Amino acid sequence: MLKNIQEWVMLFLIIGFIIMIGNWIGYDVMPLQAVPGILTLALLSLAGLIIHRVIPYKKIPSIAYIGILAFIVTIPGMPGSEQMVTWTSEVNLLAIATPILAYAGISIGRSWTDFAKLGWRTLVIGMFVLLGTYLGSALIAEIVLRIQGII
Repeated sequence: MLKNIQEWVMLFLIIGFIIMIGNWIGYDVMPLQAVPGILTLALLSLAGLIIHRVIPYKKIPSIAYIGILAFIVTIPGMPGSEQMVTWTSEVNLLAIATPILAYAGISIGRSWTDFAKLGWRTLVIGMFVLLGTYLGSALIAEIVLRIQGII
């Protein structure tokens, strides 16, 4: 398990650095201003991954442990919750999503043989899902903006 923790820490350091640069370039948040929020998010994620490994019930994904842990530590009234919210509010969501999605893409790219086994139908379905998501989002945005009188 120590080897896993070392790999996770290294991964969090690399992704944290990329998040910090993206946050700075894209959203004008100075790197030192974002470091506490990035460290908080990385530590919560690391704690959730460790809890997932320690608890023998493996049917619950690690993201659930991370989310529950983050929810608990940011409940109003919990010691330090206001500070954690202040720190993490300096980190923009899109600055986080970009390196995470890139990492997911690399992970899929490493196993092209597995991806190819899914067949061409998976690609077609994936394109329809993306198209449907885009059109659905555009439709909802159009309705809401019309109701508000913006357009």
